[in-house]
Amino acid sequence: MFSLPKTATIIEVGPRDGLQNEKNEVPTDVKLRFIESLQKAGILEMEVTSFVSPKWVPQMGDAAEVMGKVHRTGRQFVLAPNARGIENAIASGADSIAVFVGVTDSFNKKNINRSTAESMEGLAPQIRRLKEDGLFVRACISTAFHCPFEGPVDPDRTLGLCREFAGLGVDELSVADTIGMADPSESYSLFGRLKEELPDMLITAHFHDTRKMALANILASLQAGVDRFDTSAGGLGGCPFAPGATGNVATEDVVYMLERMGVSTGVSVAGVCRAVDEVAGFVTRPLSSGMYNLHQNGQPK
Repeated sequence: MFSLPKTATIIEVGPRDGLQNEKNEVPTDVKLRFIESLQKAGILEMEVTSFVSPKWVPQMGDAAEVMGKVHRTGRQFVLAPNARGIENAIASGADSIAVFVGVTDSFNKKNINRSTAESMEGLAPQIRRLKEDGLFVRACISTAFHCPFEGPVDPDRTLGLCREFAGLGVDELSVADTIGMADPSESYSLFGRLKEELPDMLITAHFHDTRKMALANILASLQAGVDRFDTSAGGLGGCPFAPGATGNVATEDVVYMLERMGVSTGVSVAGVCRAVDEVAGFVTRPLSSGMYNLHQNGQPK
């Protein structure tokens, strides 16, 4: 049909991005069981928590406790928005730090009360120090396609921000369709340009499934050369600072699609569904994942 990679890497973001917007408090022990079950399902890279102000994201108020008790299997990312968050993350023993910046000023100001340029100015010395200390740095690029406040985003703006991060020496770029408005043509074009301009960079596609376009966008990204994808078990997620953003694309749906096409992930669909069972009773919104619904109904996979 077309050329596809033989393998793809799944980066699970459910414990962080998936749970951050939940209104119910998810107990720490439930989060830890969720994480451990995902690891047993074959997930080797995962965002486990974030060191943000509990005033703004109370769900992540137990970040230090999670990091103190989590099983260190594979790579555990910790999101940190600023110098204080980075210091707290390092103190917890984190060795893989994720930072984030929105392409658009409007989103960035809603999120962390800074323009994009101000955020980059503050992060630059932090990233250089992290790399000098040998830590893995993942840069999350929000509103890479569309912004809830400014509308369509010029791809050149996204590429410019990615180049800036690359110049600082980050290890990975996670490029996000934050409000789920990208289409496959846009995805193929942007990721194709990124792969061409930054051939040595780890590039990860991060899609929200607001308009049920995420799987199509992942297929387009595969064709553009991307083989790393952020996904969230059960399709959990949303962004508290992006009106209209719904859950991330479901890990189990992505794994099922990739494996059916002959792209190996090393992840068990059934194992991911069992992990979702651990947290399903504590979340407030319906889980719309196709594979998880089959799992709940006891139907064959």
